Amino acid sequence: MNIRDIAKLAGVSVSTVSKIVNKKDASISNETRERVLKIVHEYNYTPYSATINSATTTGSIGILINSSNYVDQTLNGVIDFAQQKGYSPIVFNSLDDQKQELKNITALCTKQVDGIIWDPINESSLKNLKHIESLGIPLILIGQSEEETSLSIPYEELSYFLTKQLIEKNHKKIACIIGEDKSKEAFISGYKQALFDHNLKFDESMIIHSLDNSINDTIIEKQISGFISGDFFKSIELYNLTMQSSLECPKDYSLLSLRDVTDEKYKNYQDRLSTVPINKNTFGKYVCQSLIDIITKDQEPKLYHQEIVLENVQSIGFPAENQHPTILVVGSVNMDTYLYSSNLPHNGSTNFLSNLSKRPGGKGLNQAIGTAKLGHQVRLIGCVGADSDSNTMFQELKKNGINTEGVSRSEDIETGQAYIFVESSGDSMISILPGANTELSPTTIKDNYHLFSNVGFCLVQTEVPIETVEATCLIAKEKGVKTILKPAASKKIPDSLLRKTDYFVPNEDELSAVCPDFNTIEEKAEHLISKGVNNVIVTLGKQGVFLKNKEKEKYFPAADFSAVDSTGASDAFISALSAYLLRDYCLEKAIRIATYAAGFLVSRDGITNALVDRTTLESFIAKNDPNLLLKD
Repeated sequence: MNIRDIAKLAGVSVSTVSKIVNKKDASISNETRERVLKIVHEYNYTPYSATINSATTTGSIGILINSSNYVDQTLNGVIDFAQQKGYSPIVFNSLDDQKQELKNITALCTKQVDGIIWDPINESSLKNLKHIESLGIPLILIGQSEEETSLSIPYEELSYFLTKQLIEKNHKKIACIIGEDKSKEAFISGYKQALFDHNLKFDESMIIHSLDNSINDTIIEKQISGFISGDFFKSIELYNLTMQSSLECPKDYSLLSLRDVTDEKYKNYQDRLSTVPINKNTFGKYVCQSLIDIITKDQEPKLYHQEIVLENVQSIGFPAENQHPTILVVGSVNMDTYLYSSNLPHNGSTNFLSNLSKRPGGKGLNQAIGTAKLGHQVRLIGCVGADSDSNTMFQELKKNGINTEGVSRSEDIETGQAYIFVESSGDSMISILPGANTELSPTTIKDNYHLFSNVGFCLVQTEVPIETVEATCLIAKEKGVKTILKPAASKKIPDSLLRKTDYFVPNEDELSAVCPDFNTIEEKAEHLISKGVNNVIVTLGKQGVFLKNKEKEKYFPAADFSAVDSTGASDAFISALSAYLLRDYCLEKAIRIATYAAGFLVSRDGITNALVDRTTLESFIAKNDPNLLLKD
């Protein structure tokens, strides 16, 4: 603060101020003299301020906070760390008053503090930086500021993360609860950015400043399905308010919140609500350490790093409107390379290719997309590598609306590969390099236990480790989920797994591999039933399908389609079988509908692009077999 600043504030000339502070003011009125002196005292002005010795160390740190109700562990962290390091903290509060803020700055400057930590009221406050910089006092700015060197807890990243968690659970009606501190603008910004990045429209009415019983109506009327909150107290308030209307979290709505770990008052709620912990006390200590580093080492501060970890998933689920049973697929994810020729390769001959193409595939991915195209919510548990193929997989799954929360990346191995030889008749043969599929372990399945909730059918194949298949079927049985098992690339299926299988769907070759000691299809199917399988459904290509269970034994004809590529026909069949069983069709009708879905696939080139959608499938059946779509 210099003499020109005082003159401007007092509305007088510089010479008038000079005369008054040097007591040469006989010609100046008492009113003017008193006004100038009041400002001189308020702003701690001294005509000798320019002679302050910046080399002198006072052992004190100035802390300039701003709040009308400043109860923040950040301040405690600063003070605690300063005192540990032998510094005396001097604290001023601006109380949201910019005039008071300037007075506090000038007071700290005249006290010759070794450094200042400043939380500005707003961006316009930064015009007063000149008073600190002119004296060369080390400074750390904290809070949400446009200054690049300002230190803050990354609220924008935190709210983006919380919003993204809900979006990945298929929430589209997400509200943002904010507190009253300055972090709210950054918190809203991260929320808006997450919506934008996922093609969701921002609605100003979804920013919630305060809560009352009307919030329950918005949940009941499905106007809001999920909340993110930057204020843990308000999260608890919401949780308790909704209980008054018998609304349950996460059954009726989802809630994710930030939580300051230093606030012990509401510790009993931390296991009920899904939260990302932050530590304001640790942040305060980091700020103070950064200032001391400038004072003692002339070292520029580094931005504060906040680890973002979701503590639990207790209060996060799928939207209430999507709570009808879903389909869970556990299985392989591959990059398929198609090799086309007039004949399949055989020993001792050279085979020329007519074409080659690469597409996402694997039985897990195929079945997930197949059921999604038939109108169901689908979750996939699988494993890919950290290569470019994995990005292609995620893009394909996202395009088809598959929930990929259970799809993990392995840093040590590449995405699985499948090499598919297709001859002109439509017949095919496949060689597989499992890759990351081998990393899909029982532990991964257990870690994704929550994905088994509200699931009607679990589709699983043996292109992943057999112990993983067993772990999957075990959890499915615990949760009352029906299992459909495809024994791909397996010569032996443990009896313990067969007992957990509701629908066993091999082709004829796979059936023979699993039951080598029996001759006919009927005998092999009977053997599997004796081992505990509830239903054996054998796909026989052009010969149709065979069903065996304790009540009946029946053959079904194949749908009449010209074959182009038979690869993936069983995936199309299983997708439709599960989709229509989940719609409460009887088993026989579901099988017949599934033969049409398989027929569509073999009449087209490829798999994922050839899988039929519900509208096309049901329109075709309505013209050719209309009674099939009528439920018994």
